Amino acid sequence: MSKLIITVAPTGSIYTKSDTPYIPLTPSEIAKDVKECYDAGASIVHIHARDKSGNKTHDFVRYAETVEKIKELCPKIIIQISTGGRAGKDYDSRTQGLKLNPESASLTPGSVNFEEMVYQNAPDFIEKLAKEMKERQIKPELEIYEINMIQQAIELKEKGLLKDPLFFNFIMGFKNCQPAAFNQLAYLLNTIPKDSLWSITGVGKNQMFTIFQGVSLGGHVRVGLEDNIFYRNGRFGKNVHFVERTVKIAREFGREIASPDEARKILKIKR
Repeated sequence: MSKLIITVAPTGSIYTKSDTPYIPLTPSEIAKDVKECYDAGASIVHIHARDKSGNKTHDFVRYAETVEKIKELCPKIIIQISTGGRAGKDYDSRTQGLKLNPESASLTPGSVNFEEMVYQNAPDFIEKLAKEMKERQIKPELEIYEINMIQQAIELKEKGLLKDPLFFNFIMGFKNCQPAAFNQLAYLLNTIPKDSLWSITGVGKNQMFTIFQGVSLGGHVRVGLEDNIFYRNGRFGKNVHFVERTVKIAREFGREIASPDEARKILKIKR
């Protein structure tokens, strides 16, 4: 079993200070949180930007400031930019962060209904996004909300737009999307190409299930306030708390934690 890659998603595009006092929103707050998580064992940070009012944004300047401050505090961590559609749906908006040439970025190979919107990713949009990531040598993190998205990713690979190893992130337990259930995870694992790498993300109360499954089955894990704000029993948690708990669980299973450089080797990322 390879060393465990822990990704932390500290901010997302939904929660605000009114939801939890621990959500980092400014570039400085995000960077400070990332440093704590890096020290605790995270090797990848999944970044969403917020504007000066704390609202979701794809603004290039805000992304650049956030990335700069993260690099000042923990230059070794792998930065993964979100290309999600909540902060703007058009291609130019969703790819602003790619202009920073991060080592990794999210790519969702399909459309799905969120609670409040349609997360639309048309085939031509996905192909264009994959092509740009390839040209910029950015490692795609393939966010899988439904199993049918896997086939689209395989087709991108067949077209030469994705390089091995494919890196899937199974988002589980999100409303209107695939459930956080072992049968669903087994189905996903039997569908992805055998040489693929995978990570797992649990939304809300499902996070404990996904941590255990990712650690015990040889996958990798994403945690953080983007996906879950409660540590246990209605008690708010900090990003670092979720990373520390993941490390503790991994140690119980006898699994070592990957450093950023070790994660680069596993994912075949060229720094």
